[in-house]
Amino acid sequence: MSNDTGTIVSFDHVTFGFKENKPLLDDVSFSVRKGSKITIMGQNGAGKSTILRLMTGTHKPKTGAVNIFPGVTVATAHQVIPHADRELTITDFFMKSYGEHTYDIGRRIDEVLEVVNFHAPHDRIVKSFSGGQQARLLLASALIADPDLLLLDEPTNNLDNDGINHLTGFLLGYEKTCIVISHDADFLNAFTDGVLYLDVHTKKVEQYEGNYFDVQADIADRIEKENMKNARLAKEAIANKEQANVFAHKGGKLRLVAKKMREKAAEMEENQVEVRKEDKTIREFTIPIQQGMAGEIFKITSFSMIKNHKATTKKCKISLNKKQHLLLVGPNGIGKSTLLESLANGTAKGASITPGIEVGYYRQDFSTLNFEDTVYDSLFAVAKDNTEQNIRSIAAGFLITGDVVHNKIGSLSEGQKGLVSFARLVLQEPGLLILDEPTNHMNFRHIPVIARALDAYEGAMILVSHVPEFVAQIRIDQILDLEK
Repeated sequence: MSNDTGTIVSFDHVTFGFKENKPLLDDVSFSVRKGSKITIMGQNGAGKSTILRLMTGTHKPKTGAVNIFPGVTVATAHQVIPHADRELTITDFFMKSYGEHTYDIGRRIDEVLEVVNFHAPHDRIVKSFSGGQQARLLLASALIADPDLLLLDEPTNNLDNDGINHLTGFLLGYEKTCIVISHDADFLNAFTDGVLYLDVHTKKVEQYEGNYFDVQADIADRIEKENMKNARLAKEAIANKEQANVFAHKGGKLRLVAKKMREKAAEMEENQVEVRKEDKTIREFTIPIQQGMAGEIFKITSFSMIKNHKATTKKCKISLNKKQHLLLVGPNGIGKSTLLESLANGTAKGASITPGIEVGYYRQDFSTLNFEDTVYDSLFAVAKDNTEQNIRSIAAGFLITGDVVHNKIGSLSEGQKGLVSFARLVLQEPGLLILDEPTNHMNFRHIPVIARALDAYEGAMILVSHVPEFVAQIRIDQILDLEK
């Protein structure tokens, strides 16, 4: 499995889009060498996952060609497990990924689960695992076929620090080709040797060599130089125009000089390079709180946690009023998401929310959203002020503009679904926020803005997050460690 150039996959003038005259990719060309570790960068909704789907053949280019070297096998660890596959047992889930029946599937499953540092009975149903455990299953399902080209779409989502460290170590020792989409800068910098940057404005892909931080610095340096060049050309063009006006008024031969100066000014304006428009960041926002709340909003006296695949009840004593933020911590699989879900739907034993309190629930798999709704309908359904002007204004702050508000939720990228979820919280004005991994899928530029909004939130809040840099930016008043 080798060729003259060492190229394992290449795009040759590829154009692709879901709508006519609205390409996600426009005349994109790049190549990836065998054995390299490549990161795909770009804004939420730019089309990063689409590039992976073109590589697997799930999507076909409108024009151009996607070339996979003959004999190369490709496997993808997607962002989320498909809804239908959540009802499968571990054995059936891996059989589906493996693509053929084999007598030693049990041994193969154990081998790949060992690689991702996860152990579980093969007859357990996929949906019974936590988000972090499902993230490990997704990676293992891609590895079971031992692919030549491994594609990872946001593989650190839902993983705790132990899981991220284990994945990083695996990739450092991985000898085959790997292409990763992720917003986790430290994770990417540990193993990346090149970057494909998808510019959401030009629809082009730029290829860079070096680690993730090198490329970020390279892009920033290029932008600064382009801005300086443009500023100089703009200044000279204005000076030429002003001088041309002076000469034009004097008449005679000076009119000819004035004409040449205007032509020179126009040439300078044409020579201004198109500076990369940096990925947009969401607007600063505030989540308004429910009016008329007083006293205790939430309390918990006991909870259920999972240890060695068995449920155990533990006692605690926590109460939340306005302006109080609670952080839930514990390793993957201990029951954090299950606890949040039971709190949100009112079925948690040993916990209660004061009647009349509006709960804003951000769920990591976005299953509280109706994927058949349009974005506009989803926002309208929860808005206290449901005027079109207000809904569109809030949506625009989360980069949901133009006709995207009329797209179905199911057609959005995972990052865009997260932005819709935050727009809903702003419009809903909840008294209690329940947030399960709200940074998953998010462009790194948005995360500090989200942290500031949550830090300033004046209602009660319960948060789960495995991103310490994010949590450090938010006021936390109490911590409930499910393990201790």
